[in-house]
Amino acid sequence: MITLNGIGASPGIVVGKAALIRDREIELTHEKIMPEETAQEIERFDAAITKAKEEIKVIRDQAEQNIGSEEAAVFTAHLMILDDPELVQGVVSKIKNELISAENAVNEVVKNYIEMLSALDDEYIKARVADIEDIGQRLLLLLTGTEKTNVELDKETILIAKDLSPSDTAQLNADLILAFATQSGSRSSHTAILARCLGIPAAVGLGEKLLEVVTEGDIIIVDGNDGVVIVDPDQTVLKDYQRKIEMEEKEKLRLTEYKHKSATTADGLRIKIMGNIGAVNEADAVLKNGGEGSGLFRTEFLYMENEESLPSEEQQYLSYKAVAEKMNGKEVVIRTLDIGGDKELASLNLACEENPFLGYRAIRICLDREDIFKPQLRAILRASVFGDLKVMFPMIAGLEELRKALYFLNEAKQELKNEEIPFKHDIEVGIMIEVPSAALMADTLAKEVDFFSIGTNDLVQYTLAADRNNEKVSAAYNHYHPAVLKLIKIVADAAHNNGIWVGMCGEASGDELLLPLWVSFRFDELSMSSVSILKAKEIISLWSAKEAELLSEKVLTADTATEVKQLLASASKDNS
Repeated sequence: MITLNGIGASPGIVVGKAALIRDREIELTHEKIMPEETAQEIERFDAAITKAKEEIKVIRDQAEQNIGSEEAAVFTAHLMILDDPELVQGVVSKIKNELISAENAVNEVVKNYIEMLSALDDEYIKARVADIEDIGQRLLLLLTGTEKTNVELDKETILIAKDLSPSDTAQLNADLILAFATQSGSRSSHTAILARCLGIPAAVGLGEKLLEVVTEGDIIIVDGNDGVVIVDPDQTVLKDYQRKIEMEEKEKLRLTEYKHKSATTADGLRIKIMGNIGAVNEADAVLKNGGEGSGLFRTEFLYMENEESLPSEEQQYLSYKAVAEKMNGKEVVIRTLDIGGDKELASLNLACEENPFLGYRAIRICLDREDIFKPQLRAILRASVFGDLKVMFPMIAGLEELRKALYFLNEAKQELKNEEIPFKHDIEVGIMIEVPSAALMADTLAKEVDFFSIGTNDLVQYTLAADRNNEKVSAAYNHYHPAVLKLIKIVADAAHNNGIWVGMCGEASGDELLLPLWVSFRFDELSMSSVSILKAKEIISLWSAKEAELLSEKVLTADTATEVKQLLASASKDNS
């Protein structure tokens, strides 16, 4: 029996048979080409780029169907890399100036990219190396005609590999793959993120010994919770882990009893539990898990589906109409375009910025581009007659921005009225509170809208000056920070004092430790990942509003995030 320790990348425990993936060597000849052959090599490179884009688009479409549009956006980023002038011109320049083949030029340019990124002292950027490797490998396979290694799969398969690329992971069949374990990798890599979305347990970063000690067909245990792999376990260890697996399965089954229950505290306070979605098909997962609607429909993924052009008003209308009908009268909050920051859109051709999260993004783009904003507002209004749709503006920093956005909305209403196109005249309008200035001005802003929804992901990073995508400052990015919690309470109080409802749609909304705090703040709704819905319902039902308020009084006097988390953890109620 051999135990290997790595990183828990995707939760779950499984026992199965090892299937090894060994990278097939791509043979490169290093002979120089003749000057007259450069045009032919550049044509081969262009053809490989075109073919690679076609393959990635297929993978992205599959990922959108199987995982979700937000996670599939990684492949839109892959397409953008293939259009990167630095990559393309770098390869063409090497072919022309160094008289080397297209595959050798690709190999050298990609290698230089990887070396440059790996040298940076930033874990988030290092985690993106896998994306560059994935693209480089795809181009080399196409240029050399090398076939990818195929692995025979059955229902007991655990994949063992040096690493899995994001595109390999996105194409895994969760019905045939029990888990995977890799020699390298990190929890923040796109491979790990995709594994979590697919529900495939994974342990990564297990080191070179993994491929040395595992042989084809070995019985192994993968513990994706703790990042442990046990090769050829003895009977005692095997029985111990089988008991853990049984407990996990019982917990999943037990939570299904909350599918048709509301999230109601012991003393009768009811909170609507919603799901975040980025595409029409994601509504199915929300409904399957007992969600009462969607508190956040991220519309930017409609725009990211086609890199060359923006979606028309009609395309957007049909999408919003479809989600309204699928939700069958349940609430859907449609957030207007929130692009920029960590989400790029090739068709907008936005300039590079030193601080994109603080720059030209979200509502700032929309207010500047009526040609983008107005068609979206018209599409939402037109679709509103098919269900309970609401419109929400992101990243509002103050009253001037809000009033300008409302002006465009009223213009869109007047246009549709003049055209005799039906729409819901009293559609509810809200804003995301994700900028500290908006939180501090919440009492004023509440007088102009029907609801607030707190986007904690951005509110945390703006309040604490900590980039949420930078692993180097991950300790500083913390939604337990007292300053963040106090801002959230200010917003919740301002909403209720002005007679409007308040929700939350950021990552913190489904945090199991924070749920009693949201009860004490009297949130009207919480919108979260669909997989968190059932557990959130259960936890809320274990508390009374009075108990939650007593806990809140203690928490709001804490001085540090550590103290907050300790107080919440010590008060935790969990039936699992």
